[in-house]
Amino acid sequence: MGMTMTQKILAAHAGLDAVTAGQLVEAKLDVVMANDITGPMAVPVFRQMADKVFDKNKVVLVPDHFTPNKDIKSAENSKSIRKFAKDQGLTHYYEIGQMGIEHALLPEKGITVAGECIIGADSHTCTYGALGAFSTGVGTTDIATGMATGELWFKVPSAIQFVLTGKPGKYVSGKDIILHIIGKIGVDGALYKSMEFVGDGLSELSMDDRFTMANMAIEAGAKNGIFLVDEKAEAYMKEHSEKPYTIYTPDADAAYDEVIEIDLSEVRPTVAFPHLPGNAHTIDEIEAMEPIKIDQVVIGSCTNGRMEDMRRAAKILKGHKVHPDVRVIVIPGTQAIYKECLKEGIAEIFVDAGCAFSTPSCGPCMGGHMGVLAAGEKCVSTTNRNFVGRMGHVDSLIYLASPETAAASAIKGYIANPEKAGE
Repeated sequence: MGMTMTQKILAAHAGLDAVTAGQLVEAKLDVVMANDITGPMAVPVFRQMADKVFDKNKVVLVPDHFTPNKDIKSAENSKSIRKFAKDQGLTHYYEIGQMGIEHALLPEKGITVAGECIIGADSHTCTYGALGAFSTGVGTTDIATGMATGELWFKVPSAIQFVLTGKPGKYVSGKDIILHIIGKIGVDGALYKSMEFVGDGLSELSMDDRFTMANMAIEAGAKNGIFLVDEKAEAYMKEHSEKPYTIYTPDADAAYDEVIEIDLSEVRPTVAFPHLPGNAHTIDEIEAMEPIKIDQVVIGSCTNGRMEDMRRAAKILKGHKVHPDVRVIVIPGTQAIYKECLKEGIAEIFVDAGCAFSTPSCGPCMGGHMGVLAAGEKCVSTTNRNFVGRMGHVDSLIYLASPETAAASAIKGYIANPEKAGE
């Protein structure tokens, strides 16, 4: 029996010729990443195992969640990993002013490439599967073990293959596609499975689209999401990284639990209603409802804070004003993206429209700071989760959407169709 892309990567990193779904393996790690929430918890556990990290070039620390520090506790957390990074001589520690949201930053810096085995103490570590890597989120003790030994055990996942065909519409992007998929299979539809994306439709998706889709694989319960590497992915890696990479393709006789075909031309702008990413509604269904008035819009995060996301939102907001009843917070994913927004005049478009334009941070995504919601408030957000209390008060409501839909909604004051933004 053949292997999937994920199974081939795990086999290679475990020093085995082949693996099968359900098998337990111990695999060597290429990248071990933590942030200002998970890192401070991992360090004391690490100290019980080792004095030095296994490789100072492979352990990455990024303070991005409660930064710039929102209070004394977050300042102490950042201080602890800053000291640890300095003591260990880590190559990849990114301080305020150089940092970005971790899952936007690592690919941009060339830290993650195809064929690698990557763990991160953050559930959206699956983002790097867009480059053809096996990448998954783990807990604090696992990160400590990874930092100390450079190895970790895994249960080899089975897989669902998503065959993408067709071409998405003008106002349909990666966020709409992954919300459509999660709406189709459910938030546990890929539980501990690999979501593997292949098909001719890949050529119609930009790298930023793919990062968004891989990022939200966890929202379907997946162990990881992974894309077949093509010319676009190779070009991205050659532009951003000097690391060697290995391309793995699925065997023709690889076993899949399901094979699901997604015609991208049939995907509509999609919004996930509270309180699950799988509670998906097309914009056509929403337009048939009573208008859903909103109080806040957030454009950014590790899901949709990349350059294309900024451009897409700015294109809709240009020449318009934010609705007077709506607060809009725009958060570019990295300093490089922030700078490019300044260079292209995109930051000016946001500010002229009445948006707050922020330094890179996870900020409001998990109700940390810079946009926490009050009771009863409704927010359209390009983030990845809309659970009860995720962005603030337990009685607030979060609607997940693409940058295009978020920008259109900011103008109208209610969840709006980006196709009609100029009307």
